Amino acid sequence: MVLVIIKALDILEYVAQDQDKAYTLTEIAEKLELNQATCVNILKTLVSKNYIEHLGRKKGYKLGPMAFNLTHNLSYNQNLIMAAKDVMEELTNQVNETSLLGILRNQKRFVLHLVNSDQDLQVRSRSERNVYETATGRLLLAFLSRRERENFINSNGIPTAETWKEASTLEGLETALEKIVQEELVITHSVKHIIGIAVPIRKNDRVIAALSIFMPESRFSIPRKKEIIQALKGAGEKIRLRLDV
Repeated sequence: MVLVIIKALDILEYVAQDQDKAYTLTEIAEKLELNQATCVNILKTLVSKNYIEHLGRKKGYKLGPMAFNLTHNLSYNQNLIMAAKDVMEELTNQVNETSLLGILRNQKRFVLHLVNSDQDLQVRSRSERNVYETATGRLLLAFLSRRERENFINSNGIPTAETWKEASTLEGLETALEKIVQEELVITHSVKHIIGIAVPIRKNDRVIAALSIFMPESRFSIPRKKEIIQALKGAGEKIRLRLDV
C-alpha cells in the first residue's frame, strides 16, 4: 500500500512539472518506469478524486482542481477567476444574492469561485455537484459539442424525473438542451425550493464556464427575476470582454 502511495505521488509530481501540458499515459508510465496497467489504475483513482484531470481519450492528463486547492492556489483557471472575481463581487452586491462561477471537470459541475451574499437565509453549494442538478451544469452540458454531449450521456445516463422532469427521456433531454442553447439561459427550481439562474461565459465565442445566481424561492419574485437576469447577463458580458482582450 505504501508503494502505491509513492507511485501516486510520483505521478502527481511529474504531471505538476508543467501545469499547462497534458501528459499521455505512455509518457507517464515510461518516464516513471511503471507498468501501464498499474499506471492507469492509479490515474483513475487520482482522476476520481480530482487531483488529476483526464482531458479525454488520446488527449492525456494534467493537474486537477484538488491539487491546487491543497494550497488554495488560483493557478487552476487563474485567468478566468481573475477576470471574474471583482465582477462577481459587484454582481452579488447589486442583487444581494450568492454568485457562482462553474465549469465541467471529470463529468461534474465544479465551483471555481463563489461570492456569498449577506442575506440571513443563505443557500450553500458543494464544490462538486451532479451536472443535471444545477443551472450551471445544465448550461455547460448544453454548450458541449454534440460528440462530447453524447459521450457524457452515455457515461451518466439521462436525468431522473425527480432531478429534471422535462429531460427524463433522451428526446426530452435533447429538446431541453437545445432550448438552453437558443435562450442562453437556465432557470432551475429544485425540490428544496432553491432557484438557480445561469448564463454562459465565453472566450473567443466558445463557452468555457457558466455564471449563476442562486437563492431561496421565497426571494424570487417576478420583478426580482427580471432584475437578476439582467444583472447576470451584464456581468457575463463584462467577463467575456476581459477574457477576449
